[in-house]
Amino acid sequence: MSATTTSDRKLKAQCCIAGGGPAGMMLGFLLARAGVEVVVLEKHADFLRDFRGDTIHPSTLEVMYELGLLEDFLKRPHQELDHIDAQFGDHRVTIGDFTHLPTQCKFIALMPQWDFLNFLVEHAKRYPGFRVEMQAEVTKLTETDGRVTGVEAKTPKGVLRLEADLTVGADGRSSTVREHAGMKVIDLGAAMDVFWMRISKGADDPGQTLGRVDPGSILVMLDRGDYWQCAFVIPKGTADDVREKGLAAFRERIVELAPHLRDRVDELKSWEDIKLLTVKVDRLKRWDRPGLLCIGDAAHAMSPIGGVGINLAIQDAIAAANILATPLRRGTVTQEDLKTVQKRREFPTRVIQRVQIFIQNNGILNVLGSKGGPMELPLPFRLLGEFPWLRRIPARLVGMGPRPEHVETPDLAAEKRADSGV
Repeated sequence: MSATTTSDRKLKAQCCIAGGGPAGMMLGFLLARAGVEVVVLEKHADFLRDFRGDTIHPSTLEVMYELGLLEDFLKRPHQELDHIDAQFGDHRVTIGDFTHLPTQCKFIALMPQWDFLNFLVEHAKRYPGFRVEMQAEVTKLTETDGRVTGVEAKTPKGVLRLEADLTVGADGRSSTVREHAGMKVIDLGAAMDVFWMRISKGADDPGQTLGRVDPGSILVMLDRGDYWQCAFVIPKGTADDVREKGLAAFRERIVELAPHLRDRVDELKSWEDIKLLTVKVDRLKRWDRPGLLCIGDAAHAMSPIGGVGINLAIQDAIAAANILATPLRRGTVTQEDLKTVQKRREFPTRVIQRVQIFIQNNGILNVLGSKGGPMELPLPFRLLGEFPWLRRIPARLVGMGPRPEHVETPDLAAEKRADSGV
């Protein structure tokens, strides 16, 4: 890997990854660990942004175990959630029980995403083939004879031109890479948006209840130790209508769902304290072009239902590393190799998206469209209450997903140390 010191810099690597989120950083780490020269480009100066996916599911924790990093990882501040409860009016029901999963960690870890990403970067930097460029925003794909050969990125030091055997778009649901590549997006439709906010946690607050559902309203609360990270679900495109009714009315809707927050809801002092997540559910028809592959949200934007997006993206990264590490190291990556990644990961993507769309259209929209009256417990949730063993099914789907991936790439640096007797 080489660099120049002029204001317009040039780099060359075997793999360029656009986007330093969970998919990009995990892929960069695994490839560098397997002996591939890789550069990750992240457009922001750091990872400190609120209201990103902060749920680390058992499938991801299992990967940490396989990498020998689990013990160190769990030393980071986090909360552990071994079951998921929901409150429907006056009815409380457990809808997912993770304690029976065939994994090392039978819980979801709630950890700020910046801590997770910093952890991956710290460990990836131990490998000489890994490099991360912060404040490097991809602005252009470079091509030769129809093949993507790298990118140009805007940085504080000038233009960075990065040449690579393979460019990976891992830059999220509004991917610049897939836009510049002209890749066809299939929009599956999202009928809801979400207001995200944080409200401090009181010593006497009730225990974790993930969802609170009343006629016309849904509130999701994640226990973040000293505060609640809250998601208020609204019908798609109604954010301006909610704002027009005023902040006081919005606060009151929060209190109706979670009365124990009444003495703290005034912490929401303005609409600046409430961020809008515009929900998308889509996927690329084709994830690759010559010299280019998209993974994670760049390949398939997920609904926040189940909080599975970050973990599905990480599963993409593991599969991509398993399939591509050896040909990348040898300089022999083919179009068929890239297609194999999509073949491997498209099935679980389709399954999860179908489940999310079903829940959205047959559950969430019905609740948001209801006008009042007593909240009846839907039949599926009544069954979960009557037959506890059924709670293992949603836990398996959320916690592990269809076709969980396992690390198959070697740690070449460790193997070299072992061979040399160090």
